[in-house]
Amino acid sequence: MGVDIGGKELVTYIPIVTTVGLAIYVTWQALRPKIGLVNPGIEKNEQKVVNSMDIEDIGDSIAFCRCWRSKKFPLCDGSHNAHNKKQGDNVGPICLKRKSA
Repeated sequence: MGVDIGGKELVTYIPIVTTVGLAIYVTWQALRPKIGLVNPGIEKNEQKVVNSMDIEDIGDSIAFCRCWRSKKFPLCDGSHNAHNKKQGDNVGPICLKRKSA
């Protein structure tokens, strides 16, 4: 019922299978989303970027940058809008506010 392929016949399929597999891999690499660095240039001389702020200095509300494009980093300056439009992303700030008494 089934096709009986011997060792010599099977060897002839190796170049075809390899070529098809390579073509699929190259196409997948070309089409998959490109993920690059999150931080494009903030404190690149540091091993890790860490920012601290006293709660007392925050006031009633504050917005922290999550796109790493803000000129006022770690505070949000709205740079995520241009980033989102250019990259098709949807990142926005983290906003904190005090509860009304």
